[in-house]
Amino acid sequence: MATAHGDGGGRTSVSVPAADSADAGFAQDMTVHHQQAVEMSFIVRDRTKDEEIRRLAYDVAQTQANQRGMLLGWLDLWELPKTSGRPPMTWMGMRSMPPGEDGALMPGMATNAELDALRTSNGRKAEILYLQLMIEHHKGGVHMASGCASRCANGAERRLARSMVASQQSEISLMEDLLRKRGAAPRP
Repeated sequence: MATAHGDGGGRTSVSVPAADSADAGFAQDMTVHHQQAVEMSFIVRDRTKDEEIRRLAYDVAQTQANQRGMLLGWLDLWELPKTSGRPPMTWMGMRSMPPGEDGALMPGMATNAELDALRTSNGRKAEILYLQLMIEHHKGGVHMASGCASRCANGAERRLARSMVASQQSEISLMEDLLRKRGAAPRP
């Protein structure tokens, strides 16, 4: 990490990660990953009247939009690009990851076809599809956040990553319960 020094005007120094660091890669990749979770949550909120699902979707959208803002803020503070020119998750040593299928750029992300199916489903069908997609999405997010928790140098970013792991694992359990209530199960 490089250190940016103050300008003599009372600014404190900021430790700036390299553009190819885990810190930068996680912030860049997770902002993309979180954006899709926010999108899916807004879609299902409009496709169901079930208050439990609407409340979950609202919580997911608000939490992930907030975290996304933090990550983008750090990238801005560090004067690093918001996206990387490298393949997703390179910072985790996943250079050989196959290219995303039908718009799914990273593990756990829904494909374009899955998003279209969510956009055109209603009620219970939309609820089940959202829960199934979001469970996979959270599993991919947990994988990435765990990678940052062990690789990132920035303490605040590591703490955020650890909190993501804990909250998303908790939400996965909740979503599995919600699927069971609907007579469905996570995707194999």
